[in-house]
Amino acid sequence: MARLTKRTVDAIKPTEGELVLWDDELPGFGLRAKSSGAKSFIVQYRNANGRSRRLTVGRYGVLTVEEARKAAKLALAEVVKGSDPAESRKLARGAMTIEELAAEYMDKAEKGLILTRKGEAKSSSTIYTDKGRVARHIVPLIGKRTVKDFTSSDAGRFQRDMIAGKSAADVKTKLRGRAIVTGGKGTASRTMGLLGGIFSYAVSEGYRPDNPINGIVRPKDGTREWRLDDAGYRRLGKCLAAAEAKGEHWQRIMASKAATLTGCRLDEIEGLLKTQVDAVGMALRLGDTKTGKSIRPVGSVVIALLKAASAKSKSKFVFPAITSEAKHHTGLTRWLQKVSAKDVPGITCHGLRHSFSSTAEDLGFSLPTIKALVGHARSSVTEGYIHKIDSALVSAADRIARHIDNSMTGRTDSEVVQLRTA
Repeated sequence: MARLTKRTVDAIKPTEGELVLWDDELPGFGLRAKSSGAKSFIVQYRNANGRSRRLTVGRYGVLTVEEARKAAKLALAEVVKGSDPAESRKLARGAMTIEELAAEYMDKAEKGLILTRKGEAKSSSTIYTDKGRVARHIVPLIGKRTVKDFTSSDAGRFQRDMIAGKSAADVKTKLRGRAIVTGGKGTASRTMGLLGGIFSYAVSEGYRPDNPINGIVRPKDGTREWRLDDAGYRRLGKCLAAAEAKGEHWQRIMASKAATLTGCRLDEIEGLLKTQVDAVGMALRLGDTKTGKSIRPVGSVVIALLKAASAKSKSKFVFPAITSEAKHHTGLTRWLQKVSAKDVPGITCHGLRHSFSSTAEDLGFSLPTIKALVGHARSSVTEGYIHKIDSALVSAADRIARHIDNSMTGRTDSEVVQLRTA
């Protein structure tokens, strides 16, 4: 402990985590310093119920030490009178804007404090998507509205505005990146789901008593599910063969084939590590997916492809970036759309995933089997099943991948057998 002065505050430079220094003149008054350089004045006290509370008075630089000391004395005086300044501030936050509420919600989500229905922290990919919906739809349309005054009627109007495309924009995301924001029923439905979660958080924090999104009927996404049939796979195979003949990078071609033959998500293919490929067990052992850890049984044609790809570099990734083996490949969907725009319009990695599932259904496999193969929530082969994978799943994955590969190459099953025995 030491008396907080400008000199002592400036001298504090924690190397990691955070450090709290208490003032020896005013009990309960202190400074919280983080390794990032941020410093804030705090007040620690016990309310009338004996519960320990901590209140942030203000940030150093915005407040001087003496200004913070005066504010701390006022807060502690409230405590003596029986008030709870932290609770009073929370109630006053009902006047916060929806933009401020969304920012607080996303900050908690990034720290793993917002849980999904499965009781798990949101994945990094979900957080990235949520941030985009907040920035491109919620903030532009309703960001300035106050949390306490937002009604169900306002929520309905917000949904209709999104469907009508009032949040449409052409957004620059990075040096060469763009996000074309169009709105529509699908966007409205998913964004309303996020907004409902944000207001549920507001209720749990005591910012308002109810969730205005409850009871709002969300629209169904009217877009048609895109998929490839056997003829479509053949056209895709020809596009990839043409790209290879033109000297396109092997990462793009082989990663595209891997996505097609496995039904994996885009980030699961692009970020696939060599250590995650179990050639003996005929599976991909993925450690950090949208649904957590899971094992994906794959076919022999997939294992052969991944072995060949792994041998092409010394990177830890199966498909390293073209410019640096220290990073994994990105931009696969954009490249696929470029090389197959004429013959396979509308192609995406999600479309390939849906096509894999549809092909599996065409071949007569059950829904639980298909869900296990593509890693759907609650249906993937989980860590508890890590040592042995059901041979029926491996057989299913092998048959589906072989069928798709045959469709892409134009081969028949008998021709494949002849090649293997030759």
